Amino acid sequence: MTDLEFDLIDNLYFVQRFDALCKAMEMKEEELKKMLLQMFQKEWVKVMDMQTDEEILNAEVWTKNYSDYFYLATKKGLFAHNTL
Repeated sequence: MTDLEFDLIDNLYFVQRFDALCKAMEMKEEELKKMLLQMFQKEWVKVMDMQTDEEILNAEVWTKNYSDYFYLATKKGLFAHNTL
């Protein structure tokens, strides 16, 4: 786990909007998008559509509307975070 991934998981102990994560991480939108996609593929981050209460499980669906979703660390992500 990189230092940035560690910091992102720190911010995802509770559900966060994409724009709030950009501010908290002090990252540009494209940088955060790339990092979230990598962590999504590692199953460290859960992506949710809060309007429908559905979890987004498909990366293609996610990439179309990534800034509209909410994010939360998964158990796998928290385990990786806490075992360093």
